[in-house]
Parts: sequence; structure tokens; C-alpha cells
Amino acid sequence: MDARAIRQSLEDSGLRCTAQRYAVMAFLVEHAGHPTAAEIFAAVNRVDPRSSRATTYNNLRDLVRAGLVREVAVEGRAARFDARGIRHHHFVCDRCGNVEDLEWYDVPRPASHSLGKRVLRECELIFRGLCSNCARRRAPRKAS
Repeated sequence: MDARAIRQSLEDSGLRCTAQRYAVMAFLVEHAGHPTAAEIFAAVNRVDPRSSRATTYNNLRDLVRAGLVREVAVEGRAARFDARGIRHHHFVCDRCGNVEDLEWYDVPRPASHSLGKRVLRECELIFRGLCSNCARRRAPRKAS
């Protein structure tokens, strides 16, 4: 996504394209590694030291609410953020906390009676376990 497309996506979602909001969105578009809010703040602040932590966090909140960014909750760790435009699921490693993208497949919607009066917007999955690197380290070594 280029600079014009980022500006357009902000405007299309009803958000003003401020310098700080643009910087947060541009960083997320360029970095697919699911950074934390603190990592995003540090990166944006290196480029523009006038950007405050509160402004960065508020912009993340606004981008999530607008549907441009997804917040990936990682139990016991800082939430991570994702601006990958296509729908996908996530895998979270229990050991290292790494968050990986998984290919999207449709999740069956629960029966409406099981939701009560709730209105479902979407279903997505977060898989948890050991990533391939941590699983390899866990595997028992064979005796020679």
C-alpha cells in the first residue's frame, strides 16, 4: 500500500489523515510482524520525536475502531496490531509470544439461539500452541 492508498483508506474510513495517524498506519503496513503498541510508538517516535505515546495509542484505538487495523489479544502479554488487508486467522506461540498469520477459511456461524440477543459481526480464530521454532527446541533429542 503506497502513501496515497494509506491516505485514501484513512479518509474512506472517516478518519482525518494527521501526520501521526499516517505514521502509525504506514508503519503497520510496512511491518507485518504484529508489533505491540510500545514498538509502534518507538518506531514512530524515531521518525517524529514530537509524537507522544498517548497520541500513538489513541491513533491505534481509532484505527482499530475504523476497521483498518486488527488488535490481536495475546493472553498475559501486550496486545499486537495488524494492518494486513486480507482476512486471516492468527497463531500465537505459548512460549515466545510470536504471532503468525494463517490463511483464512470461513468459520461456521454459531446458531442464532446460542447468541441470545447478541449481534455477531464476524468470527475469527486464534490458534495457540508452539510455533515451529519452539516446537523444534522442545522435541527430544535422539541418542547417537
